[in-house]
Amino acid sequence: MKRRVFLKTVGGAAGAAALGVPRILNAAESVEKGAALPRRVLGGTGQKVSVVGFPGLALIHYDQEKCTAAIHSAFERGLNYYDVAPAYGNGECETKMGVGLQGLDRSKYFLACKTKKRDGEGARQELETSLKLLKTDHFDLYQMHHLVKPEEVKQALGPGGAMETFLKAKEQGKIKWIGFSAHTTKGALEAMKGFKFDTVMFPINFVEFYTRGFGKEVLALAKERGAAVLAIKPLSWGTWPNDAKKTREWWYRSVEEPKDVELALRFTLSQPNVAVGIPPSFLDLLDRAIEAAKFFKPLDEPAIGQLKQMAENRGSLFAREEQSVALNLPRLESPYPDCPHACA
Repeated sequence: MKRRVFLKTVGGAAGAAALGVPRILNAAESVEKGAALPRRVLGGTGQKVSVVGFPGLALIHYDQEKCTAAIHSAFERGLNYYDVAPAYGNGECETKMGVGLQGLDRSKYFLACKTKKRDGEGARQELETSLKLLKTDHFDLYQMHHLVKPEEVKQALGPGGAMETFLKAKEQGKIKWIGFSAHTTKGALEAMKGFKFDTVMFPINFVEFYTRGFGKEVLALAKERGAAVLAIKPLSWGTWPNDAKKTREWWYRSVEEPKDVELALRFTLSQPNVAVGIPPSFLDLLDRAIEAAKFFKPLDEPAIGQLKQMAENRGSLFAREEQSVALNLPRLESPYPDCPHACA
């Protein structure tokens, strides 16, 4: 099947700069349109991954039959990036994904997993358990999960730390590429300065970006370091307002209308080095993200105006954690009462 370039620049680089539109890395080649869902090259790995990733945490809400059906349905529509972690339901989501992936050609999908362990032995044990539950002999990407404070980054990268396990596992063929996820700017920057990671998973969201510039420093250093960005919370609409009726039981509010989903995803996928956006952990929102991604086009001035207006007076999901790190306070394991804090 012939592939064609899906992304077109808006009036060239100069025109984009004049509009205040962020340039996309390798704009002419960054997005390819396949049978259904656009794909991008994942940084220096050379792998082509769907611009929407499967949120493994979503599997916690459904039985195995629905999980398996959703995994296969997404694959058939062009999704090939699957994300999961031991922290998602204490292994429940890994188990369900491992079963659900059966029947799919292992060479046709990209499987990413994570560990919260910072020591070498803990990381080794968790890696082996995850491989078993996912019914695979390797992960395409293995990540340090939810880095927050610079001290824990130093522990993970230092002698006896998780990185020793990562590097040994890579030599053994158990993992191909190495990444991390973080919720704080300091944690992400410290990690990138300490090791040349292949990927950076971080919140890249219009509310956080337009209300307080959250994500700008991480995007800039990721570009400098040549690391692909895996965007979490792309559809977040901030914290739940006190007077708002929750449309679903989750720790943050998501945009839900198709036009808003398309706008939010346009913002995230228009940022430099962003390869994949991982939607909130509900299968209906995954479906809406897949549909929206089919019609992706870079941000333009009207879209930026709409997004800035939508972001007004919305609460940040990560400001408290950022402040905690800035003041060197004890680690906030769960900034919000109903947050599983396993979504990165």
